[in-house]
Amino acid sequence: METYGHVFAGLYNKKWSNFALQAAPRIWKYYVEQAIHLDNNYVLDLCCGTGHLAHYFLKKEFQVTGIDLSSGMLNYAKRNNSRYVETGQAAFVQADATDFKLEQKFGLIVSTFDALNHLPDMHALKRCFRSVYNVTDDHGIFIFDLNTNKGLKGWTNIVIEDNEESMIVSRSFYDEMNLRAVTNMTGFSKNQNGDYDRFVHSITNTCFRLDEVKASLLEVGWNQVHFSKLKDLSAPIETPEEEDRVFIVAQKNESSDNMKAHMSRN
Repeated sequence: METYGHVFAGLYNKKWSNFALQAAPRIWKYYVEQAIHLDNNYVLDLCCGTGHLAHYFLKKEFQVTGIDLSSGMLNYAKRNNSRYVETGQAAFVQADATDFKLEQKFGLIVSTFDALNHLPDMHALKRCFRSVYNVTDDHGIFIFDLNTNKGLKGWTNIVIEDNEESMIVSRSFYDEMNLRAVTNMTGFSKNQNGDYDRFVHSITNTCFRLDEVKASLLEVGWNQVHFSKLKDLSAPIETPEEEDRVFIVAQKNESSDNMKAHMSRN
């Protein structure tokens, strides 16, 4: 999975927090409408980035653990939530989304801003699903979003941003043969001393077939899965491939028969 250097993490912290801030209240609303929220107020923010979604749930008095592979992102997440880290309400851990273990069982696991599109293939995505499943409480909820093939096919452009804080040149293209969308970024970001630090970064989004995504979730053990839009996570959509981006909502209901089947697969 991709990681982010310190300069790019700082730029991300300043420029790209809006998606998390838009998603957080809608995910919170969905979760508090579920019975599980009365028994479990532990939230796992998978690929937490700079911790803005975590911050929303911390303000709502949830216990939050954030996982990210990038030490640069985690440094900002800890800084943005420093008082919650100090009190023990928040913890931020460096780990791989496809292979992690935690002692806590979480009622809600979230991963936003197409973070899981950055995984290289379905095998890695399924490993992520299994790691998440293993730390989810019975009746717990897993919510994540993906850019669809339709959305990623539109990634062919060149964008130049130039202002006092940063200068960024982004070139995006869709690789139809390998089912990838790639954005190559280079530029300069203003640091605390008033100087400019250069960065070069490449972001790859894998095009996952949504029927395969759902099948993998069910195979791992999630037994309620639906696709939705952010504006109403409780409303299933029947043709998710026609959207540019979808949210996937999965619930774990570990009946005795389901548990036996899950253990036999693992």
